[in-house]
Amino acid sequence: MLKSREASIATAARKQGLSLLISSRDAGALRHLQGLSQRIPSLRVNTRLVTNGHTDPLYGLEQMPDLLLLRVSHLWREELDALLQRPAHERPPLLVCGPLDEREGMRLAMQAGARDFLPEPVAAEELLKALGRMVSESRSGGGATGQLVAVMNAKGGSGATLLACNLAQQLSAKVGSTLLLDLDLQFGSVSHYLDVHPNHSHVEVLQQIDDMDGVALRGFCSHFSPTLHILGGRLDELCLPQDVQAEQLEALLRLAKDNYEWTVVDLPRQIDHLTGTVLEQADRIYVLVQQSISHLKDAGRLVRILRDELGVQGGRLQVVVNRYDKGSPISLRDIGEALRCTELQKLPNDFAVVSESQNAGVPLDIHAPRAPITQALRELSKELAGHQADAGQSLFKRAFSRFFGE
Repeated sequence: MLKSREASIATAARKQGLSLLISSRDAGALRHLQGLSQRIPSLRVNTRLVTNGHTDPLYGLEQMPDLLLLRVSHLWREELDALLQRPAHERPPLLVCGPLDEREGMRLAMQAGARDFLPEPVAAEELLKALGRMVSESRSGGGATGQLVAVMNAKGGSGATLLACNLAQQLSAKVGSTLLLDLDLQFGSVSHYLDVHPNHSHVEVLQQIDDMDGVALRGFCSHFSPTLHILGGRLDELCLPQDVQAEQLEALLRLAKDNYEWTVVDLPRQIDHLTGTVLEQADRIYVLVQQSISHLKDAGRLVRILRDELGVQGGRLQVVVNRYDKGSPISLRDIGEALRCTELQKLPNDFAVVSESQNAGVPLDIHAPRAPITQALRELSKELAGHQADAGQSLFKRAFSRFFGE
């Protein structure tokens, strides 16, 4: 039979927190996960040891938990499928761990709405981070909590796609779930950069966006990894900007921010109703420029439009100098003065390494982790993630800092 036992945290403050149900067929794993989860003061932790033929971890519950941590067993297909049979609105935010087949298991877990998957043995730090993200999402009421990052060239070939792909990969690997959206409707190259072969396109998603939920969105994406999903065009598909309505893109961005911690958008070098929609909503905008007069002139025009026409002010706008050469006649000071930008990011000129990475379809963090440009990208993604964390210090983040001294 199904046995349910509440291990609620003692203080009154904890009793007012969110409820977490941990379900497992393994009593030892259940105790281990329970002990780790109870370190979060804001959670009321309940456990459920499944010992009969039922595979649905939510079977027979009179009241649904706020969060569900499912430790799958050898019956992981049946357990995840049982959750899939429930309507999306009846499934609490889900975290999965346990022994499951990497490819098919990941697919089913994501279809069931899993925010993350933790391999065994489950590390305390990783579990607490994952639960903390779910707590933050739930406290915000399930609204658009994710961060939107836009990347755009000041002049063609400045390196926007390079930055977008590598930034998305690093955020997904070190921070959280990330969607990489290629909005170059005709000549997008994100799928080539990361060597993925899309079966669906952003146009399909946009045309069906009114009927789309998070599970469907993940299903339409190509999956570079469990935490990095890619949505772009197909080589055999021609799309014109007028084929897509701004309202459709707005809905897609809302859905992305509801379901991903980070959405990185690779924008074409143009200002229209689509790029304008993204730029107005972006939490951070990176403009790529190189050290030449022509780049500087185009960057000046673009930055003026962003500031004066679209109202992009302060730290939202970041100028990145790609292929930086200390000996160039056009210095960082020249660029800063011309663009009225006091803080410039710079990426070193590492042409051979970048070319090899692009030709192989492997991100720099994997292809050349010690290369100077990889280290520069790592610092940039670290700064971006730190900016996001500083902007919204939740109770959990402060508690997490006390536990691990961060």
